[in-house]
Amino acid sequence: MKAKKKPIDEKTPADFGVDVAPRLKVLKTVEPGGRKAGVKVKSVAELVAKLKDEAGVI
Repeated sequence: MKAKKKPIDEKTPADFGVDVAPRLKVLKTVEPGGRKAGVKVKSVAELVAKLKDEAGVI
């Protein structure tokens, strides 16, 4: 309980020799583009066919 009564020393970053000045500059912020809607498939065979033909993944 004595630990609750001890004073806490406040130190600044300069006490530790640290520079906290910002090094980066924000030029602009842009919202990311929207995503296309997904496609629902009814079977595994249809999924595999779409991956082979349209996406070219498999």
